Amino acid sequence: MVRSSGTKRSGGGTRKRRSTGVKEVATRAGVSVGTVSNVLNRPEVVADATRQRVLEAIAELGFVRNESGRQLRAGQSRTIAYLMLDAANPFFTDVARGIEDVARVQGLALFICNSDSDAAREADYLELLLEQRVRGVLITPVEQDTSALDVLLRQGIPVVLVDRGAGKSWCSVGVDDVEGGALAVTHLCEQGHQRIAFVGGPMTTVQVADRLRGARLAAQASGRPPDGVVVLETAALNVAEGRRAGERIVGLPRGRRPTAAFCANDLLALGLLQQMTRVGVDVPGHLAIVGYDDIDFAGAAAVPLSSVRQPRQLLGRTAAELLLAESDADEAHVHQQVLFHPELVARASSMGRHVPTRSRGPRPAGPRADPSPGSAQA
Repeated sequence: MVRSSGTKRSGGGTRKRRSTGVKEVATRAGVSVGTVSNVLNRPEVVADATRQRVLEAIAELGFVRNESGRQLRAGQSRTIAYLMLDAANPFFTDVARGIEDVARVQGLALFICNSDSDAAREADYLELLLEQRVRGVLITPVEQDTSALDVLLRQGIPVVLVDRGAGKSWCSVGVDDVEGGALAVTHLCEQGHQRIAFVGGPMTTVQVADRLRGARLAAQASGRPPDGVVVLETAALNVAEGRRAGERIVGLPRGRRPTAAFCANDLLALGLLQQMTRVGVDVPGHLAIVGYDDIDFAGAAAVPLSSVRQPRQLLGRTAAELLLAESDADEAHVHQQVLFHPELVARASSMGRHVPTRSRGPRPAGPRADPSPGSAQA
């Protein structure tokens, strides 16, 4: 149990210590309350000697300005919030760093909340942020339906969607996930893979569905059969689900087993890589793997992980700039939808041919001589 500290009364209770106010500072410095206010808000209009006397009184009394009250009176908060989808995913913490960069330069405080992909938890945070009257909210929504955000707009709190698009009704910043999925599978097709697994879910997550759509389009464009992309849907986008997907792949009959896997994010890909290593399946010789996001751990994996890179911190910075622009705009504000292009970073986990020992650089990738499961290239 957490107990509040305070000054004990003789009766055994506690008495909360009252914080020092502007009146006490004024009395100690021998000035008016208005002069103290000027020192705090417009110090240049106060004579040097008087200003110094007030500052000394502030230091002696331990006065701390009630910033929330001042903001309330001024009619605009100096706090913004980012409601992220999954704090355990480094992608979202990198986005948050980009948001923080902008907030810090602008002298704003940043609340970071984690919905943990839970719609009810997201709703609770939105209600709390509405009560706090924050200046604006950045959010990666749990569900495709964004109608729950309308209440914020009705209260004059601007909202920017991060890593998501939602038409012209909102400002949004995202990456073309259809293009990203296509980049990953085109790369695997170029390595000679005929049967490719898509690992990701739930499919109600817009980003997952878009990456799968891009994967299927790329497979079709490469002349693969309709079942060339095998979907292994996961319950979440984390390492544990990646391991489970690996168990499912290993459990398939050899003739139906994919020779490559495109994972909807890097956490899934890292889990899949761990499982393959645990059971002795060579990556990329027996199973090539491509992830998505290109988090820092991707390149540092035991087998460096190929991944579709998103500009994570740039996403955050751009979203924060849009939010502040909207909070300062009038009713004529036009919502902007910023869409970045992803890029594929190919590493050892998906390169179908090993580098010969006599060569210091990577050999140009070409079609695999034998794309069948279990055929490692020497």
